[in-house]
Amino acid sequence: MKPLLALAPVLFCLGLLSGCGRSPAPDTAAGPAAPAKIKIGFLVKQPEEPWFQFEWKGADAAAEKHGFEVIKLGVADGEKTMSAIDNLAVAGARGFVICTPDVRLGPAIMAKANQKGLKVFSIDDQFVGADGKFMTEVPYIGMSASAIGRSAGENLFQEMTRRGWSPAETGVCVVTFEELDTARERTDGAIAALRAAGLPAERIFKAPQKTTDIPGSFDAVNILLTRQPSIRRWLVAGMNDSAVLGAVRAMEGRGLGADQVIGVGINGTDCLDELRKPAATGFYGSIFVSAPREGAKAAEMLHAWIKDGVTPPLDTRESGVLITRANFESILKAEGILP
Repeated sequence: MKPLLALAPVLFCLGLLSGCGRSPAPDTAAGPAAPAKIKIGFLVKQPEEPWFQFEWKGADAAAEKHGFEVIKLGVADGEKTMSAIDNLAVAGARGFVICTPDVRLGPAIMAKANQKGLKVFSIDDQFVGADGKFMTEVPYIGMSASAIGRSAGENLFQEMTRRGWSPAETGVCVVTFEELDTARERTDGAIAALRAAGLPAERIFKAPQKTTDIPGSFDAVNILLTRQPSIRRWLVAGMNDSAVLGAVRAMEGRGLGADQVIGVGINGTDCLDELRKPAATGFYGSIFVSAPREGAKAAEMLHAWIKDGVTPPLDTRESGVLITRANFESILKAEGILP
């Protein structure tokens, strides 16, 4: 027994040493790891445009508030759109918000999204099906296009009246892009409001633009002005700020300034440099719709749909307010667009 007793302290120390090398038992009381953040995509057709950048800003604010992640991608054409959906699926996204580069891509987008198991929320431009009708089964958020167009027309008439212009000597330039339903609804709404206010149909002229940017509008309006050289006072409407800005630039080239042109755009985010100019131009104002609010709402509703199974409304419409040189800073500061 003595040899064993003599070894006991050594065996005890070896046991301590071996125990020190072991990892501690897991703490089961700590609970399971926190779930990974839900990821959503936010795809826009023109990521360089301020409107879409502000939509992304709103989506980021919603993500920070509700604890999800936004993957922001530009999709300039159909090929990039399909590739982006594939990339979102690989990245672990569970759905996406999209302003499609072509509304006729709606069926293809939905087929690809369904294949990948992704939920879809359309924004700004509503999908159009193979039958040429809106795909009302896909949740959508956007402007009330007709109502906002009418608001532009009503404000044009009010400013014309304030200046004492006669309808008989005033022309209406409507920069159109009728291939896009949303654009046509806006310009048709403006025309309807002006007709209802008393502008005769023969004083309303359409200037079809080939591209939806300032150069496209500039070219279209130059053609109109060449055909109507005798008209020296103009009201200008269009699908967005860029359409009206292009028209104003074309009219300036013909010697028509702020005292002869009243232009009212739509969006209110692409005209800030114009409204900041030291001297007024023919761009009088814009019907402002909050891009950050639209982006945030779309992202929030998609997140709730994924996380909690809360099906979003199929059609959500935003209204607008007129901004001018006099009030744009205060309104846009309140929206978080200006610091």
